Amino acid sequence: MAEFLNIVVQLHVTKVKVDNLSRARGLIKEAAAQGAKVVVLPECFNSPYGTGFFPEYAEKIPGESSQVLSEAAKESQVYLVGGSIPEEDDGGKLYNTCPVFGPDGSLVLKHRKIHLFDIDVPGKIRFQESETLSPGSNLSMFDTPYCRVGVGICYDMRFAELAQLYSKKGCQLLVYPGAFNMTTGPAHWELLQRGRAVDNQVYVATASPARDETASYVAWGHSTVVSPWGEVISKAGSEETVVYADIDLQYLANVRQQIPITAQRRSDLYTVNAVQEG
Repeated sequence: MAEFLNIVVQLHVTKVKVDNLSRARGLIKEAAAQGAKVVVLPECFNSPYGTGFFPEYAEKIPGESSQVLSEAAKESQVYLVGGSIPEEDDGGKLYNTCPVFGPDGSLVLKHRKIHLFDIDVPGKIRFQESETLSPGSNLSMFDTPYCRVGVGICYDMRFAELAQLYSKKGCQLLVYPGAFNMTTGPAHWELLQRGRAVDNQVYVATASPARDETASYVAWGHSTVVSPWGEVISKAGSEETVVYADIDLQYLANVRQQIPITAQRRSDLYTVNAVQEG
């Protein structure tokens, strides 16, 4: 298939987990009714985003949230990139984890956020995920009948090497559930997506929570899909919504043929290689 429909869900996240799960399931069903093949949920879709919330909302995988996602993927017959949830492992460590499910409801992979969001912008925002979370240590890719997909979470998008590795390993679509804020969002959210897309000649899709001005952490919103040419082809505002975009793999192939940067790279001078394989 040269073209398929990718959908990102910009969900309004509340403090009530069961409501978040129910609303996400309904929007996944709505997306499937429109012909979606791949659906992407936001970062921390089942929980408010904050270091104080992570321990309270953390679950094992499998667990309550992953069970809902598994059932939703199966009933809607989609590849479901389950945003992220606070995950607790058997040793008590917490991770920011994206579970991915196939159309049969099986767990295809889980991506633990590799790069933790530890920033300090004086007078604007300070956030330290490492106060409660541990970093993941694996690349995460999955195959569909349409293309190979690489997975990152939010801050992972800032690291160009990760996207380059995914592209090098055959990914044509990169998905980043993310929750940029009111400082980094307007400055860098779209810029980073377009950069990752044009640098690697891939589609990039991001799913943010909807903006809630009353939350302790206010998400920027503006879930987006960017083409391999670096063009924004679909974009949300700040409210809860569903964003639709056709992923045209023939167009991707044309872009790569017209500007053949992969063949032109000087691997005799520089290279990016994975130390830890996914």
